[in-house]
Amino acid sequence: MSFTKQRYFRARRWREVAIALATLGLVAAGTSCSSGPQPPQPGTPEFFWAAAKETYRAGDFVKTSEHLQRILATGNEFSARARAWDTVISSGLAQGYIELADAWEAGARANRPNPTPFRKQVSALRSQASASAIQFTEDIHKVMALDKDPAILLAFGYPAGAAAPPVGLKRVAGGILVQDSERDLLESAMLQRGVLLSVCAALGSPDDAAAAQEKLKTGEFRVPRDAFLLAAAKSLSERSELFTGAKLDLPNRLKLLSQEALKVLGAIPQTKETKSVNDKIQARLKKARITL
Repeated sequence: MSFTKQRYFRARRWREVAIALATLGLVAAGTSCSSGPQPPQPGTPEFFWAAAKETYRAGDFVKTSEHLQRILATGNEFSARARAWDTVISSGLAQGYIELADAWEAGARANRPNPTPFRKQVSALRSQASASAIQFTEDIHKVMALDKDPAILLAFGYPAGAAAPPVGLKRVAGGILVQDSERDLLESAMLQRGVLLSVCAALGSPDDAAAAQEKLKTGEFRVPRDAFLLAAAKSLSERSELFTGAKLDLPNRLKLLSQEALKVLGAIPQTKETKSVNDKIQARLKKARITL
């Protein structure tokens, strides 16, 4: 055999050895991975909990609420944490939708030549606000019934967003019809703001984002149950405005949120603050001619 042929066969053998070693390496790596921790299986509470954390970090609170509601469809180890978390988020989403709808309504009045696009936004946003408000009411009803510990665990970090209203809100309220992309960004910013303010209130630090951020620096915080419920009662009272005659004019839903708020108030120590909330609820019901 010539030297050239010998060199060719030696090179081919080395290539074959290299391929075999690489194959063995891949097999070993696959075996090693399969013996490690497995990711949560789709459809399980663990999977939806991880998904909720991911979307929460991304500032997509609508998706976060959807994931949490999938957890709450069954009883499991994540239920209590998911229930408290979704209570805060659904309240914040309702607030964001309500305030944004109010801005579009002001824009309809300001833009008299072309109010129709503004009114369409008002209708769509108030429908979404209604759904979030009802979800919030269901969540707090279950918290009242099931979570009896003296402290409520809030197992999430500080949310994305800013407490100050976004600049685009004034443009819309002033009657300026914005592009679809700007409209979507404004909606996202308002929902993030609503959730952030809801988180601050639930932590007992309303209007103090810095204090709320400090409390959530470890990713969880135990808030006294009475403080959490007082914040919820206030939110229920405020969200019930959506169903008055000036907005959606849905007396049955106004009654539902008011009743739940009064139940929450009755479950905590009575103070000047609880009396103030109670008086506002009673005045609203009286104006709507609703009796409980």
